[in-house]
Amino acid sequence: MPIYHKLGQIPAKRHTVFRKPDGNLYAEELVSTEGFSSLYSLVYHCHPPTIVKHLGEAYSVEPKIAREKHLKHTSLIGFNIKPEDDFLKSRKAVLVNSDLHIVLAAPRKSMTDYFYKNSQADEMIFVHEGSGRLKTGFGEIKFAYGDYLIIPRGPFIRWSLIPNKIGCSL
Repeated sequence: MPIYHKLGQIPAKRHTVFRKPDGNLYAEELVSTEGFSSLYSLVYHCHPPTIVKHLGEAYSVEPKIAREKHLKHTSLIGFNIKPEDDFLKSRKAVLVNSDLHIVLAAPRKSMTDYFYKNSQADEMIFVHEGSGRLKTGFGEIKFAYGDYLIIPRGPFIRWSLIPNKIGCSL
């Protein structure tokens, strides 16, 4: 039995004509990684979500494994990670297996030029330093030191960091 959660104004039935107060149609978007066969969200937009201004060159964010089958005790000094301006480039994988990637990051700047979508995995972020807002198509989530953010695979997101003197570490 599906569980429905409603935010804002939506039509009485799904997949039907839904008009704005001016008579134009809202754009309906199905947000899912597996279509109708799994959990999904229907999101209604004032402007179509298909409008793309620019697609940048794709590059791999696949982790590079430093030591295969390493069994020695190792101290991971995470707060010494080198800060970088770009969110994706700041992410450094420290422990990886087929089920999980543990990544440290120290982004210096907000994502202002692009949105990010992890289509392969859910993400759990623990905020060690700093604060900001996670912007999604579902709304904004404020975060600060000590917060966990659970981001399911699929939605486009943008990190908006509130700068502090030591940077942000996610």
